[in-house]
Amino acid sequence: MSELLNTLIQDARVWQGNRHTPARQPAEPTGYQVLDNHLGGLGWPRGALSECLLEAPGIGELQLVLPLMRRTTHAGKTVFWLNPPHTPYAPALAREGVDLEQVVMVRTEDNGDLLWTLENCLRSPVTGLVLAWPGKLAARDVRRLQLAAEAGSNVCILFRSHKQAEQSSPAALRLELDAGKHQELRVHVLKRRGSWPGQRCTIAMANRSFAEPGPVVQGPWTGLDG
Repeated sequence: MSELLNTLIQDARVWQGNRHTPARQPAEPTGYQVLDNHLGGLGWPRGALSECLLEAPGIGELQLVLPLMRRTTHAGKTVFWLNPPHTPYAPALAREGVDLEQVVMVRTEDNGDLLWTLENCLRSPVTGLVLAWPGKLAARDVRRLQLAAEAGSNVCILFRSHKQAEQSSPAALRLELDAGKHQELRVHVLKRRGSWPGQRCTIAMANRSFAEPGPVVQGPWTGLDG
C-alpha cells in the first residue's frame, strides 16, 4: 500500500496541501512564459482536458492558443475547431503563421453529435489540437471526453461559460479568462495538476480578431476514425 501511495504522490495524482509536487504529465508550452511559470513550467496538458472559462467570446482567448496552433500545424498535425461562435477568418490565421491545410472546422447539429465528433477527433492519430465550444455538458460527458483525450494523448481545450467555474470538473487545467485594459487578457488559474490553484497573471494580446467575415477554414479528414 505504501509503495502504491508513493507512486501516486510522485506522479502528482494525489494533491498535497502542504507541498508542491511537480507534475510529470506531458504538456505543451503555451508560448507565454509568464503563464507557463504559473503552470509549473509546463503548459497545456496532453492526454487531458483543459477548460477556458469566459463571460463572452472575443476577449483574446484565441490569441492565448495561437502559439500552440502554429506549432501544431507546422508539425503536420490537424487542429480541429468544433462549433466556434464565429467562422474563423483564414487570412488572419495565415498572417499569424498557421498552416491552413491543417485546420478543420466542424459544425454539429446536437449535443450527441458534438460528443461523438469530439471523441473521434481526440482519438484520431492525425489530431494535434482540438478546440471546442460545447455549451452545456453533463459531468458524465466531461469524463467521457477525458477518457478520449487520454487515449489520443492530444491537447483538448474547451471554451465554456464562466458560470461553470463553481462546478467541479475532471479537467486537468481550468483557466478563468477576463478582458483587461489595453488589449490584455487576465488569467486566473482555477485548477492545475500538482499544486495550488489561485495564481493570476496578465498577458498582453496583439490583434485579437480571428472571427472576421470570410471563408470557412477547411482541411484534411484523412485518418479520422469513424
